[in-house]
Amino acid sequence: MQVTITAKHIDLSNSIEEYARTKAEKLTRYYDRTEQIDVKIEKTTHGFIIEIICDVEHHDPIVATSEEMDVYAAIDGCIDKSVRQLTDLKSKTKDHKHNTPTGGQER
Repeated sequence: MQVTITAKHIDLSNSIEEYARTKAEKLTRYYDRTEQIDVKIEKTTHGFIIEIICDVEHHDPIVATSEEMDVYAAIDGCIDKSVRQLTDLKSKTKDHKHNTPTGGQER
């Protein structure tokens, strides 16, 4: 699995890059069919925008975005959104019962 970190309008320090890389590498715990993770860090006038794109096997990419004043808080918020999306995808693909929607009649 490959993790790519890019920065826009900011000089990326080693501590920020290492923090983002260790957090992004932990996303494979939640869905093992993750092929590639792209982390984009952008400095704006209102703070930082973090975007994480997870390329997943046999599915559209999972995209999460977070905007905060602190870069570490923005990374954490974006990781939390990615974890939620990946766990939802995993539970959706592992649901072998094919539950009918509420209000529907079973045939």
